[in-house]
Amino acid sequence: MYFRLLFTMEIKTVATNRKAYHEYHILETFEAGIELLGSEVKSLREGKASLKEGYVLVKDGQAWMVGAHISPYSHTGHTGHKPTRDRRLLLHKREILKINKKLTEKGLTAVPLKLYFKRGWLKVEIALAKGKKLYDKRETKKKRDVERDIQRALSDTE
Repeated sequence: MYFRLLFTMEIKTVATNRKAYHEYHILETFEAGIELLGSEVKSLREGKASLKEGYVLVKDGQAWMVGAHISPYSHTGHTGHKPTRDRRLLLHKREILKINKKLTEKGLTAVPLKLYFKRGWLKVEIALAKGKKLYDKRETKKKRDVERDIQRALSDTE
């Protein structure tokens, strides 16, 4: 029993970037730790975060998440944190080098997809992505609508 409890992974999602799936083709994903202040962690436990404007940069051999918004903690006094500050991502060196190499290619970017707690540690899922054209977005919407209609038809017959 203790062994089973030790290895069960409870994952609690805090924020997702649904816009990223609409705007980009997701090519590859990475899981990274993130360096935060105490008030930021408490705010994330309340679920107050947005990844819509966020992206990932590699500078000086370190990965940074830029533009993600974590609201100030509600019970903090005047010494809170800046909501849109740059936050360092904790990745292995070979992963950072791989991401940096891919980012230098034309048209690729790194975006955060999801913030979640895993075994009490906050993780961020980042993705290497390529921007979609307008016709790609229309095509994706058509496929999704057709699949939804098929599912409706199948559920009606049952």
